[in-house]
Amino acid sequence: MTAGGDDFRKKLLEMFRVEAGEHAAAISSGLIELEKAELTEEARGKILETVYRDAHSLKGAARAVDIGAIESICQRLETVFAAWKRGEIDVSGRLFDLLHRSVDAVDGFARSAGSGISGSGSHRAAEIARSLEDFMLGRADSSPSENQENTPEEGIAPEDYRSVRPAPEPPGPEGGTVRVSSAKMDSLLIRAEELLFVKNAFRHLCAGIGEAGAALRGRGKEERPEEVVNTLRHRLDSLGKQARSDAWIAGGMADALLDDMKKAVMLPFSHILEILPKIARDLSREQAKEVGVTIDGKEIEIDKRILEEMKDPFVHILRNCVDHGIETPPEREKAGKPRAGKIEISISQRSGNRVGISISDDGRGIDAAKVRATAVKTGILSPGEAAILTDEETIPVVFRSGVSTSPIITEISGRGLGLAIVREKVEALGGTASIDSSPGKGSTLRILLPVTLATFRGILVHAGGHAFLLPIMKVERALRVKREEIRTAENRETVTYDREALSLVRLRDVLELPQGRGGDGASPFTKVVILSHGGNRIAFAVDEIGGEQEVLLKGFGKPLLRVRNVAGATILGGGNVVPVLHVADLMKSATRVAGRAGESLAGSGEGETAERKAILVVEDSITSRTLLKNILEAAQYRVTTAVDGVEAMTQLKTESVDLVVSDVEMPRMDGFALTAKIREDRKLSNLPVVLVTALESREDRERGIDAGANAYIVKSSFDQSNLLGVIRRLA
Repeated sequence: MTAGGDDFRKKLLEMFRVEAGEHAAAISSGLIELEKAELTEEARGKILETVYRDAHSLKGAARAVDIGAIESICQRLETVFAAWKRGEIDVSGRLFDLLHRSVDAVDGFARSAGSGISGSGSHRAAEIARSLEDFMLGRADSSPSENQENTPEEGIAPEDYRSVRPAPEPPGPEGGTVRVSSAKMDSLLIRAEELLFVKNAFRHLCAGIGEAGAALRGRGKEERPEEVVNTLRHRLDSLGKQARSDAWIAGGMADALLDDMKKAVMLPFSHILEILPKIARDLSREQAKEVGVTIDGKEIEIDKRILEEMKDPFVHILRNCVDHGIETPPEREKAGKPRAGKIEISISQRSGNRVGISISDDGRGIDAAKVRATAVKTGILSPGEAAILTDEETIPVVFRSGVSTSPIITEISGRGLGLAIVREKVEALGGTASIDSSPGKGSTLRILLPVTLATFRGILVHAGGHAFLLPIMKVERALRVKREEIRTAENRETVTYDREALSLVRLRDVLELPQGRGGDGASPFTKVVILSHGGNRIAFAVDEIGGEQEVLLKGFGKPLLRVRNVAGATILGGGNVVPVLHVADLMKSATRVAGRAGESLAGSGEGETAERKAILVVEDSITSRTLLKNILEAAQYRVTTAVDGVEAMTQLKTESVDLVVSDVEMPRMDGFALTAKIREDRKLSNLPVVLVTALESREDRERGIDAGANAYIVKSSFDQSNLLGVIRRLA
């Protein structure tokens, strides 16, 4: 094929990946709807017709790009849907499982379109097609084996075999494509055509300035100076009036173009929410639960950039609802609830260019006592602080990193990171998140987001010789404070504002900057900006306070996707690049800086010589044992090892250990038995135990919980940062 032909095929495959992803998502959503018992026959018939047409269209598209694996599966899907429409097949949970697995496989093949499908991939496609055919023929074994289902094939991304399939990613080297309606494109074209006026106006203005300069040079020798000055003044006055008029018109055009561009990159929430019912179905089936998801307001549009940033937080929230909130069917029946749990997602337009999102479940709710206990255990709250908190005041603590009410850590949840990630992401986008819960009735998470990220207003400040912008929505007050009014309480500097003593920290210290030029100097006043966030207020001392600026926030690209204390950057009128500060981060950093201010200088450096935590690794495989030992020693832990549970118990009787990392399948005494022995021993009963094992079934996890393990990490999804994060939390 020629170079031009290669380029055409690449473009064709890119379009196919987008189309295939949309068809696969539509079929998955249709299958979720079809599983609902309350559907009327009319509604069921309409959905069946839709998924039938999607399968047919996808088959044709696959044939056009010569991907036989997808074409073959879609042919069988089409046959199943046609028979279903005629009432010729028995609709059961087994059929839905088979159809979902088939669609997931199609989606996986589509994502890898262009990289070629290997022999093993073709074999996989044939197995799926045969399973659908077997079902139609009424054969007993009509589903791919579990081993095949969990084995990544060459040519298909491994993540496509996970039970939780991610939302389809748009293809393309530039990070994706956006479909824009013809009406929006027409408006953009008109705005772009209007910019010709700006081009001609500037050309005319430049010509006028040139003529004025030429006149000045030409007349200088012939005319008297006062006549030259008067002529130039009149010409410049005329040019100034024209420039002001043109600037006003150009400003209106720029604003209109920006508004239209904002509308062009708006996407409905359905773009990322429609995959959530499928994710909930897969998660609930793994945990032997029944969960239904309803979404209201998914047609409401929001900035594409905000929507993409919220993709992972929505998945974290859903996992929390299924894993922590919704009970098993027997538990729900015992509590007088329907067997199937409900997760309701509602999106609504709010005033002030905002969107409100509510995610509710009718599960067990948040156990405030467990939250307080975990917060104390992890050092987030002191016992005294926890004792005076009401249940209502305790619930927001779940947003703190490391707080989880799960009795065990798995690859799905239990690390106390999910809601912390949600709040961090929401606040980075300029939004807010809150949660309330009722024991036994469920929980509701409320999120408020801006509709668009484009421009915002900020206050310019200087600290340590550098300029920064603070979002004006987070600035409560900018003022000057007399130095003698700064007080010291418990070795911390404070200022009084609104009858409250606020901590005072220097912005340059929080940002870890040298003093630079323009420091405090000899002025009797200190310039202070009071920032508020999440109900807290802190005063920041700065070198200078400038005026308000309306700016366009630019986020960072790789590798600076997340920079502490900085949300992004902007370019001011003079061309200077100025960082925009992340207020939520600043508040956290300020707390640490203020805390250090109260420490004795004589005690500095003591932490460096503190004794390292001791960990016992129990593993019968020498390779795995050596790997774990090296990982932990590189993280500055003291490590001892044992080859099985019997040897481990012997060492625990004679050695002091802070945590145990153990395999499960070992000779003489396995990991479950070892964990149970540790819990039975009065001296060792509180020793944290982390099980790292190849056993990943729900039954094995439950055995780990029953034995008393604190965390359960599956080797197939092993990640050393994951392990170290768990150990840091528990040790």
